[in-house]
Amino acid sequence: MSCLMVERCGEISFDSPDQNAKCVRMLGDARVRGQTGVLSERRGSYPFIDFRLLNNTTLSGEIGTKKKVKRLLSFQRYFHASRLLRGIVPQASLYLLDEDYLGQARHMLSKVGMWDFDIFLFDRLTNGNSLVTLLCHLFNVHGLIHHFQLDMVTLHRFLVMVQEDYHSQNPYHNAVHAADVTQAMHCYLREPKLANFLTPSDIMLGLLAAAAHDVDHPGVNQPFLIKTKHHLASLYQNVSVLENHHWRSTIGMLRESRLLAHLPKEVTQDIEQQLGSLILATDINRQNEFLIRLKSHLDNQDLRLEDAQDRHFMLQIALKCADICNPCRLWDLSKQWSERVCEEFYRQGDLEQKFELEISPLCNQQKDTIPSIQIGFMTYIVEPLFERWAQFTGDTPLSGNMLNHLRRNKAKWRSLLHKQHGSSRSNDHSGQVTGIQEQTLKKEETP
Repeated sequence: MSCLMVERCGEISFDSPDQNAKCVRMLGDARVRGQTGVLSERRGSYPFIDFRLLNNTTLSGEIGTKKKVKRLLSFQRYFHASRLLRGIVPQASLYLLDEDYLGQARHMLSKVGMWDFDIFLFDRLTNGNSLVTLLCHLFNVHGLIHHFQLDMVTLHRFLVMVQEDYHSQNPYHNAVHAADVTQAMHCYLREPKLANFLTPSDIMLGLLAAAAHDVDHPGVNQPFLIKTKHHLASLYQNVSVLENHHWRSTIGMLRESRLLAHLPKEVTQDIEQQLGSLILATDINRQNEFLIRLKSHLDNQDLRLEDAQDRHFMLQIALKCADICNPCRLWDLSKQWSERVCEEFYRQGDLEQKFELEISPLCNQQKDTIPSIQIGFMTYIVEPLFERWAQFTGDTPLSGNMLNHLRRNKAKWRSLLHKQHGSSRSNDHSGQVTGIQEQTLKKEETP
C-alpha cells in the first residue's frame, strides 16, 4: 500500500493504488541535516492535512519523475519565500514596529506582564499578528536584540515564518495559542525565584520554545497520526511525534531565516539542542516523568539554579505550565480556551467516525461534555503541576492568583456538570448519564 500527497502552492493532490486506503502519508523524508547533525524539516514540506483525501478513490495520475517533484518543491519554497518578502518591513530602529501598533495594542503591551492579559483582544487589535507583535516586543524588553546582536528585519521575518506555519483553521492549536503560551512564559520568567538566575540565553530559549512549541500542528493528536499511518508517525517511530515535528520545523525556520547565522557554530548547536529539549518536554505523555522529578527536587531541596542543568529543567517545567495554563486564567478567557480545545477534539472525533475509525478518548461530542473534560483535565493534569510550581516559586502573587482562578473555574465547571446531570435525568426516564460524566461526578463528590 502506498499513498502520496504533494502540496502545490496550497493545493494537494493524492495518488493511491489501493482505493480502500485510509491513511495519510507525506512525500518522502523531508528532513534536512545541517552542519550540527540535528535533523530539521523543510518548511512547508508537510502540508496541512486535508482529511477529505482519506476516502478519495479517484486516481490523480502519476506524479512523474524525481526531477519534476524536485521542481515542485523548489517552486513551493519560492512561493513561501515570496510571501515573506512581500511582508518585509524596511530597515529602521529597534522600535520600527511601534509605528504599526494601534494605541490600544501599545497600551496592552505595557501591561504584558499582567496575568489578566487578554490575548484574544490583543490578537484583534494587531489584526491577527499577536505572535509576531508580542515576540518583537518581548525580545526588545528583555534586551535580547542588543545582547545577541540580532537584525530586527531578520527577526521579524523569522517570527512571520513561525506565525504563518500555525494553522488558523485549528480552533485551539493556532498562533493565538502560541502567543498566549508566550505571554504566560514571560510572566513565569519574571518570578523572582527563577528570574534572579536566568541568563539572556535562558530567556531567549524560553520565549522561542513557547512561540514555536506547537508550530504546524495538524489539529489532531498523536494516536490519530499513528492509526492513520501518517508519515510523521513512522518518521518519529510513534514517539513524541508532534513535538519532534514542532522542534525540527523550528530548526528549519531558524536556518532558513539565518536569524542566528552570525553566532558561533557551537552556540547555535546548543540553542538547537536546548530548544528540542524544551519543546519535547511539552509531550503530555511525559507528564508523570516531569512531576516525579520535580517533586523529588522540591522534597530534597536540591535545586541549584546556579547550575545550568537545573535552570534548564525549571525552564521545561515553566513551559509545561505555560502550555496548559488556560484553566488558571480568568473565567471568561479560560472558558473560551476550553470551548476551543473541545471543538478541536470533537472535529477529530467526527473525522474518526466518518472514516470508521475508533473514536479517540474525549473526542465523542455525544458522550464527552466540555465540563467533564475540563474537570478531569484540571484534577489530574493541571492541579498537580501548578501546586508543585507554587511550591517552587513560593507564596508569590502570581502563583496564588493562578491557583485561585483554577479552583474557582473548576467549581464553575462542576456546577455546569451538575446542571447537565440534572437535565439528563429529567430527559432520560432511565436516569442514566454518560459514563464519563458519572465517573467525574463520583470523583468530584469524593472527599
